[in-house]
Amino acid sequence: MISALIIDDEPLARMVVQEYLQAFPLIEVLQECGDGFEGLKAIQQHQPDLIFLDVQMPKINGFEMLELVDNPPAVIFATAFDEYAIKAFEAHAVDYLLKPFSKERFNKAIEKLLAQAPAGPTPVTKTNPLLEAAAQSPAQNERIVVKTGTKVKIIAVQDVEYLQADDDYVSVITAEGAFLKNKTMAFFEKTLDPRYFVRVHRSYIIAIQQITRLDPYEKDSHLAILKSGAKIPVSKTGYVKLKQVLGI
Repeated sequence: MISALIIDDEPLARMVVQEYLQAFPLIEVLQECGDGFEGLKAIQQHQPDLIFLDVQMPKINGFEMLELVDNPPAVIFATAFDEYAIKAFEAHAVDYLLKPFSKERFNKAIEKLLAQAPAGPTPVTKTNPLLEAAAQSPAQNERIVVKTGTKVKIIAVQDVEYLQADDDYVSVITAEGAFLKNKTMAFFEKTLDPRYFVRVHRSYIIAIQQITRLDPYEKDSHLAILKSGAKIPVSKTGYVKLKQVLGI
């Protein structure tokens, strides 16, 4: 048996998947979920082999939900979300079904899954192009979703003071504290709006609005003094970027 979850905010869409799955008794649906929070809890509880996943959902979207899963299961996307890198999705998910999809198209996706079964379904990993392509989503540019223990926190980007490299993670610093995100500095440099965030050092990205002054430091370097009082090192290259953004 292949255990599965259906994660989609549209009841009719979940019903269609359930109906099409009747032809595949080998696949057992353990739970239907109406949003990303519910889906995340269900994945943690059931550890399914497969999820049928929508992308555009309330609260957190499908990409953000996957980022919070430690060992993501195989994924078949079933969504009207067709703007971003479909070829990458098809290469790194089991399949990508664009709504409205026919039973024949659905059957091909399941056949593709079953063909992979002897070696096990191909999981979606945190570093593959599927999730990296999600950086182009407008929602990803407006918020950062992190997991703190068993809770999920949504951080609005306007609340971010700076980001700091922290081993394999990035610390997202806000007035509330620091929150770890399993991403790279390069990811955030590409994702965040360059009008408001600048990578001033290999280990730091700062929010422009948080800067109160720039002080000379050691040779060819500076310190950015933030509203919070934090002192952020600014490299020679970072200083050039800041001058361009600040128009000085």
